[in-house]
Amino acid sequence: MKIKIADLEFEPLISEKSIIERTTAIGQQLNADYQNSIPVFVGVLNGSFLFIADLIKQIDRPCEIAFTKLASYYGGTTSKLKIRDDIDLIMDIKDRDVVIIEDIVDTGNTVHYLIDKLKQRNPSSIAVCSLLLKPAALLSPIAELKYVGFEIENEFVVGYGLDYQEMGRNLRDIYKKV
Repeated sequence: MKIKIADLEFEPLISEKSIIERTTAIGQQLNADYQNSIPVFVGVLNGSFLFIADLIKQIDRPCEIAFTKLASYYGGTTSKLKIRDDIDLIMDIKDRDVVIIEDIVDTGNTVHYLIDKLKQRNPSSIAVCSLLLKPAALLSPIAELKYVGFEIENEFVVGYGLDYQEMGRNLRDIYKKV
């Protein structure tokens, strides 16, 4: 079933059921990988808020959660390739295992920017967990990208936290632009 958000039409791409199943599997892997530490999960707002909320429910060990707010789309359908840094991480992450939680990695510019910024704070390790990855849009490899929910084509998507002109974040499924 197609839906309309602002001036664009979208069709279903990934169901809520598939998202929940994959999020549960990633949570299990994170539990195994961080069984000997207390990781800091850093959610990148606004898009990751639903993903991190569901993912963190799968973590069965002590952890901490923090947020930062970055943007590269500014309401359009393509990355502007310039990062807007709205809210900085205020937590001390020195000697901590940090897991960045992203909604989507497309060009990789935002993630590279955040990794470089966090490395200056001397964490023990940095890993990236992204619900979606667009391999065809990636401008350079991201060594820290360890957890990916779904690889998708280079298409504009909304739903489950992702937006178009700040709308569509509340959708339970992920839709692609028609």
